Amino acid sequence: MASIARELRASYAFAERNINLVKRYWGWEIVWLIYSIAHSLAIGFIGMGMEQISGQRVDTSQLVLYLLVGTLVWSYLAVVFDAVGEMIAWERWEGTIEYTFMAPVSRLTHMVGTCVFAVVYGLLRTALILGIIGLSFHLDLSRADLLAAATVLAVASLSFIGLGIMVATLPLLYTERGSQMVYIAQACLLLFSGVYYPVDVMPEWMQVVAQFSPATYALLAVRGSLIDGRGVVELAGHILPLLAMGLVSIPLGVRIFVAAERYAKRTGRLKRSG
Repeated sequence: MASIARELRASYAFAERNINLVKRYWGWEIVWLIYSIAHSLAIGFIGMGMEQISGQRVDTSQLVLYLLVGTLVWSYLAVVFDAVGEMIAWERWEGTIEYTFMAPVSRLTHMVGTCVFAVVYGLLRTALILGIIGLSFHLDLSRADLLAAATVLAVASLSFIGLGIMVATLPLLYTERGSQMVYIAQACLLLFSGVYYPVDVMPEWMQVVAQFSPATYALLAVRGSLIDGRGVVELAGHILPLLAMGLVSIPLGVRIFVAAERYAKRTGRLKRSG
């Protein structure tokens, strides 16, 4: 029990350090928050103006709800993905990468602290964006099953944590371009997952790729719960594949990360800063 308590305190220390980094770079946090809010509002206004653009009668309230649900879900999942995927990039930027990797704590302890911070930070940030969007648009959530939506987000977090751990190896192995590669991976998830459009409108080969993206199932399930009022049981066809992806991606991501860490230490990549 003493060993478990010690590991939990160490995990909290990593989460607390990330909180302190947010405080230190609060100016950048405000910049990215304003960007996310402006982006979400722009997507909503696109839906509002679709009837004028097309010249035909469109159910704009339903369209706006569809677009904004996708925007908010992606906003949360992207933050989780970024926070986990950039944990090595932050170490390198702060000049603490050697100290962290040589510290007498397990890598799992390090990752748990980072992942807890990612989920909490993502939830708070998305809730703030939702509050501001709610002041600009009338979102009809009278049929929404909020419990089902929360369940889907919790399960989806597992998959994105696993993917984040995998891509976190990129800044570790490729010191010059690793961080940019994390953003490329995120952009591919955005493209193939149907954030702003149904997956069915994409070319057939892209639809095949979309079946391997956890964001595809997360978006379908959250939209089903918030727009159509479907419950957890009715969404099982989306939740179960999402859960399976999470249970596979997290241990696989940890194994990949540990192997990459050993390689980086053996080849002297920890010390390199560019």
